[in-house]
This record gives sequence, structure tokens and C-alpha cells, in this order.
Amino acid sequence: MATLEIRTAEELADPALEARWAARRAARQTDVLQRILRSFVERGGPIPVDDIVATFPDNARASVHDTLRALDDDDLIRVRDGHVDVAYPFAAAPTSFVIRLPDGAERYACCATDALGIAPMLGLSVHIGTKCHHCQAPLNFSVSPDAGPEVDGVMVWFEKQADHRGRALDSL
Repeated sequence: MATLEIRTAEELADPALEARWAARRAARQTDVLQRILRSFVERGGPIPVDDIVATFPDNARASVHDTLRALDDDDLIRVRDGHVDVAYPFAAAPTSFVIRLPDGAERYACCATDALGIAPMLGLSVHIGTKCHHCQAPLNFSVSPDAGPEVDGVMVWFEKQADHRGRALDSL
């Protein structure tokens, strides 16, 4: 028989992880990342780095490149071959999580958690199309920005990320 270990929230808290998430939340407020996320919503990805840089004044372009490197280093975006191909929660390449926006445009989410977070992030209802991880049955449902998924019986499984698995971007 398995033993169930019960811990308090304080015992489960990880101050280093909480500090990292606080920094990630702050980085999401930068003009550069906001521009990237808006571009994924407006036109999908990948987003050419040159297009991102061009949206800023000439005197800020060097700092935009520095910001892009920092966002990539912090695992908030991925830059490959001169393009941003991942900007959480969005992926440029097809994934198992298709998001249909109210205008009918389709975008890809990196994972189930990201897919569920897009509606509140945008303040819009979206439709999610995916498959059951267990049986591969199609799952199609809507998510509203304030009420969550409009479906019964669907669960999202979370696994603790192991240190040896590397950056989350590498696990898509």
C-alpha cells in the first residue's frame, strides 16, 4: 500500500522557483515580448526578428536585440534561424493543441496548460482542438476568459519537470 505524504503549502513552496516565476511575469510586460505575442495572435508565427526590431525606433534597435537574447536565455521565447518560433504560450509549428480564435484563425499552443491560458490572456473565448493523451480520442471544447473550459470530464495532467530534461522549449 502506498503512503500518502501530506504537506502544507509552506512546505511545498520553492522560493527559487517562485523568484524565477516572478521574473518571468515581469519579463512578459516588456514592450518587446508584448509585440511578439501580439504578432503571434495577429498573424501566427514564426515572426522574423527583423520584423520585431523594425517596429521600434532606430535608437532602440540594439536594445531590442539584447532583449530578444535575454528572453531566449530565460526560456520565454525561442529564436531560430532569425525567427521567433516559440513565444509562450504560442508555437509556430503545428502541435497537438490547436487554438481557434473568434475570427476563425488557428494558432498552436505549446502544451495543454498554455492552450487553457490563451482565453484569459487575450480576454476572448477560444476553441481548443486536441486529443486525449490516454486514448487519443478527439477533444474539442471552448474556453472562456473568465469561466474556464466548457466541458465536463476533461483533466490536465502535470508532471514535475526533471532537471535532466533541459529547457521546457526542448520538450515540445
